[in-house]
Parts: sequence; structure tokens; C-alpha cells
Amino acid sequence: MSQVPPGPGNRPPLDDLEALRDGPHAFFLRVARNYGPVVRYPVGPLAVYLVTGPDGVRHILQDNHKNYSKDTFQYNLLSTITGKGLLTSDGEHWLRQRRLAQSAFQRQRIAGFAPMIVDAAGAMLDRWSAHAASGKPIDVASEMMHVALQIVGKAMFSAEIGDQADELATATLTVLDHIVGRARTFGVVPEWLPTRGNRAHQRALSVLDEAVMGTIAERRQSLRGFGPTAARQESTGPADAAGSGRDPMEDLLALLMRATDEQTGEQMSDQHLRDESMTMLIAGHETVASALAWTWHLLAENPLCEEMLHAELDRELAGRAPAAADLPRLTYTEMVFQEALRLYPPAWLISRKAREDDEIAGFAIPKGSLVVTSPYVTHRMADLWPDADGFRPERFSPEASAGRHRYAFYPFGGGPRLCIGMGFAMTEAALIIAMVGQRFVLRPVSGHPIAVEPGVTLRPKHGLMMRVEPRDG
Repeated sequence: MSQVPPGPGNRPPLDDLEALRDGPHAFFLRVARNYGPVVRYPVGPLAVYLVTGPDGVRHILQDNHKNYSKDTFQYNLLSTITGKGLLTSDGEHWLRQRRLAQSAFQRQRIAGFAPMIVDAAGAMLDRWSAHAASGKPIDVASEMMHVALQIVGKAMFSAEIGDQADELATATLTVLDHIVGRARTFGVVPEWLPTRGNRAHQRALSVLDEAVMGTIAERRQSLRGFGPTAARQESTGPADAAGSGRDPMEDLLALLMRATDEQTGEQMSDQHLRDESMTMLIAGHETVASALAWTWHLLAENPLCEEMLHAELDRELAGRAPAAADLPRLTYTEMVFQEALRLYPPAWLISRKAREDDEIAGFAIPKGSLVVTSPYVTHRMADLWPDADGFRPERFSPEASAGRHRYAFYPFGGGPRLCIGMGFAMTEAALIIAMVGQRFVLRPVSGHPIAVEPGVTLRPKHGLMMRVEPRDG
């Protein structure tokens, strides 16, 4: 017979509930270390089931994934921004959208975006040269947000974000912070109430909507000039084009507009295009940016790892800009980013709702329960990761990874809902790390506080103020 999972009983201490509100990532880690891989934790009238053991995670995300829907408070809040995009949708609608979008993220197409990623990173580094000369620190977290936004804008829409970068980045953070605030207060303030926060959220969402819907409308207009044959013409993707000279008809939006469901012959409506574009605009830059910011923090704290990264870049690139063809040889560069993803996974919390009664590791999961998994917690469990809080990129060498449980490390989720943008994110991150590592070292500003802000992603709460120093001394 299934047992009730361990936990604090039905009346948790008030201090625990405050910790859950203010630092849920640390709270979940403590609870898992105290009670084990499956925990039942009451929050008011609701019981939350925290599942962090790899076998349990695999059961939820892969083996019995159909029993666990995204009809949760977390994803319903996100859907107020992204609509029915791949991140938040479920069932047949999700499956149809996934089929349509899959071709846009094939390996060859992703590789074709490498020159554009390198160009964007190079422009950022040229700006950094002035800071290196003056000694004035930069907020690396903000810099990563901006370069990631430039990249996703170019990849998605063939558009130079340029002067819009600040406005769009601010709008993104505003809408994400708004839904995090609503999550922490369980939505007690209705959206229709004209509070300052609600008004700021609506203004920011309008900025994002106007940028996305305006681009879709312009593209529809341009396609009319090409006619149906040209609009549907198959292409090899952006791999043939270099940098900003790429044909604007070869970006992700164009690929999504041309995609046709093989089973139904349908294409995406403008609303579907809007939802997927908004999902990629938000999820495609804020997630990568936060992980990259933590990468520079971790490297600065671990100079031997930084030296090994520099040695690989010097050996494999010899001073030239990286290309997609170099990535298989930049193995330590990839391991550095994987270790940053282990310690600070952007998608640190994954929630599901149990459709029917279930059992995980011998424990009962009742129908309708809120079930939560956390890569942040699983990635820091001592039985899975010796010296779990330490930064050791060599964990991800082929030898060290052999035999590791598939769900001991899952920063991009898993099962059928594995993040469709994983390949793009890994390519983008490796190229940016290589570009920065060739030219500069980043040193923390003494006394600047380092803390985690557990929102939709794990952001540096106070930014990451660092000094830029040329590698040539």
C-alpha cells in the first residue's frame, strides 16, 4: 500500500512559510535534504508534493508524463504573457505546435545562426574595451541580458534590436517580476484592479506585444508580394548566410510561418505565431542570460578553472573568432557552462498537476495534487554530486558522466517536453563564453553583494558588478 510522503505534518512553522515565500529555492533544498526525495508539504489548504529524486523526476516528466498536466498556478500565470505557446500549452494543441516548430530548431539551422551570435558578442566586447581602459565596472547580468536579447531578436525576426534593447529588456523583466509577485501572493490582487504594479505590467506587455505583432504583420505584408509559391519555398535555413547579411526570410519567424502540419496541412495563425514568438523572445533570452551571468561569477571565483578555459580557447582558436564547426572541440568550454547550469539552472522549478492518483517511490500522489520538481535541488543533492556546492566543470567529462542518471541533471527539463531551444541555447552560450574568454577576464567588485533572486529564473538579485580586464595584461 502506498504511504503518505514524509514532511512537517499539517501545521508547518510560520518561519518555514516565510522562507518559502522569500527564498523558495533554498527552502526546497533544505526540505529535500531533511525529508528525502519525495516530500509532502502543506501550504494553507493545499499540499505540495516535492519530488527531487531522479527516478521520481523521470516518472513525472517521462514515464508517466500524460498524468501530469501544466494546469498549474505557475504556468497559468506565465500564459498571461506567452498565451498558448510551447512553454505553457498542453495536450493536442501543444503536440500540434511542437510538430510545426520542430523543423526550425534542427541542428543545421541552429549552426547557421553562429555568425550572427559571434557578431553580437563582438559588438558587446568592443563596447567593453572602453570600460577596460577606464576601469569602470559593468553589470555583467545586464550585459548578458542585452546581448541575449539582441541575439534572439536577430534569430527570431532578422531585426536589429538596437535602441529598443533597453525598452524590451525592461519590459521583459517587468512582466516576469509581476507574475512572480502574483505567485508569491497567490494572486490575491486581481489583474483588473488599477494598481501601480498592474498598470506597469500592462504597459510592459503592450510594448512586447506591439514589437511582436508589428513584426508579424509586416512579414505577412511582405509575403503577399512574393506570392504563395515563394512564401512556401523550402530553404536550407540560415546556414548559407553570414552575419547580418542573412536573408530576412530565413529567420525563425519565417520558418514558423512556412511550417505545415503533415497530418492536417494546417499552418500557424497569427495568434499562434504571436504566442510562440513571445515565448521564444522571453524564454529565449532571459534564461540564457541568467545562466551566463552566473558563469562569469563562478569563473571569477575559481581561477584554476578560468585558466583551463583560457588554455583551451588559445589552443583551439588561436585568436580567431569561433565558429559552429569549432564547438565539438571546445569541450571544456561546454563543461563550464554545464556546471553553471547545474548550480544555477534558469528553469529551476517545474510544476505539474496530477490528473489521476499515482505512486512515486512507494508514496501516494493524490489526484489533483500540485507536484513540483526542482533542477536546482536535484543538482545539489550530495548523493548525486560529491562536493555538490562546488564548481567543478570536470564533472561533465565523458568519463565522469558515464553511468549518471539521466535525471540527475535536467536544466532543460526532459521527456516529450524537453526544451525545444536547448540546442540553440547551448550553441549561443558556448560561442559567447569563447568570445569573452579570448579577450577579457572579469573580476568582481569588492563588497558588491551576491545573492540569488528566485523568480521565473535564478537572477543575481543585485546584478553582478565586475571589472573588465584585457587578457593581454
